[in-house]
Amino acid sequence: MSETKKIPVVSKSVLIPFILVTSLFALWGFANAVTDPMVQAFKKVLELSNSQAAWVQMAFYGGYFCMALPAAMFMRKYSYKVGILIGLGLYAVGALLFYPAAITEQFWFFLLGLYILTFGLAFLETAANPYALAMGAKETATQRLNLAQAFNPIGLIAGLFIAQQFVLKKLQSDDIENFSALDEASKVLIKTSDLLVIRNPYVILGLVIIGVFILFIVSKMPQAKDENGMPSIGVTFAALGKNKKYVLGVLAQILYVGAQIMCWTYIYQYAEAMEMDSVTAGYYQMAAFVIFTIGRVIGTYMLRFMSPGKLLMYFAILAMVCVVGTIWMPEMIGLYCLVGTSFFMSLMFPTIYGIALGDLTEEQSKVGSAGLVMAIVGGALMPKLQGIIIDAGGNGVNDVTIAGVSEVNFSFILPLLCFIYIAWYGMKVYKEHESKIA
Repeated sequence: MSETKKIPVVSKSVLIPFILVTSLFALWGFANAVTDPMVQAFKKVLELSNSQAAWVQMAFYGGYFCMALPAAMFMRKYSYKVGILIGLGLYAVGALLFYPAAITEQFWFFLLGLYILTFGLAFLETAANPYALAMGAKETATQRLNLAQAFNPIGLIAGLFIAQQFVLKKLQSDDIENFSALDEASKVLIKTSDLLVIRNPYVILGLVIIGVFILFIVSKMPQAKDENGMPSIGVTFAALGKNKKYVLGVLAQILYVGAQIMCWTYIYQYAEAMEMDSVTAGYYQMAAFVIFTIGRVIGTYMLRFMSPGKLLMYFAILAMVCVVGTIWMPEMIGLYCLVGTSFFMSLMFPTIYGIALGDLTEEQSKVGSAGLVMAIVGGALMPKLQGIIIDAGGNGVNDVTIAGVSEVNFSFILPLLCFIYIAWYGMKVYKEHESKIA
């Protein structure tokens, strides 16, 4: 244990490349945070139901699922740097598509922009996560990924701030008490204005990404290690399929991402049930992101003294306690519990990632990383299911009562089930792998 402590998490020789790669974690965090409030924004502006508005998350997280494996196949042949450049290019194109989408005023065009944007994010995550793991000793790999992922919440906070101050606050459709009751001409004018408001942060983001793209082109990055003697893809898939820790980790990641997006996206609907406006609800989401950041820092430090599986199990159990409070505690206490869940979610993504890829070779990690990025599809599927539960009694958020609570409260049964599995996975990893080493 004393020897492991002496191994640097990031060596000086790769410090600058590591900082550049770490910036990517903030950039996709920004995209995630800007997009979550858009579910509520599109619902208001285009008069959609909860399940219809959830197509925003379907497009956003569905893009990850479709592009992660092609991205991994590409990076088997080329370097991580080339994969990052392609990712940044697609990210910029998807964001800039919001300009023509706002002109046409078509919901599907905005969804297309998000879909292409997340093609880019799939490339970035498929490259950056295993790249961060590989930039140093295996003993400190999970700590290193948690350190890089600690910058993800900075992007989340910045993205939410932009969404709240420059989108939600400026939506005229949200200021009018009964937008649906307006005459058609008034609605068209407001709709046109609001869609331009939604467009602006994405277009500016696209221009920023072009700047980052240029920065990566001119920077020298370390090469991947296993470029020669690459096994066939069939052999790699077979090896991954036999690795139970990896396969169960992919399922844990699907459920974690689903739980995270549900707990963040539906803060707005939870607050709506309490007759709270979207801007005020945004402050609670901001608090969730700040708590998430603090949790990530504390969790990364705790990994120096506790094994990843054991810590994952404890954090998942405490997240379950918070979600139970979200479902069955009254109004503000339930909202505080929902915000508090973010502290315990903070450690989960990079820790599951590190555990699942921990025993793999460099070549297996490139393909295995794709499976873990494809697992982000949980963020597309689970919120859609939650939207269907919330719509059980109509387009409102508390039309009916289920198990003694409103439908929006009961819908958080889905993240609860996700955390139960993650706690089990952490316990299994600790008992079967980590306790033997200790």
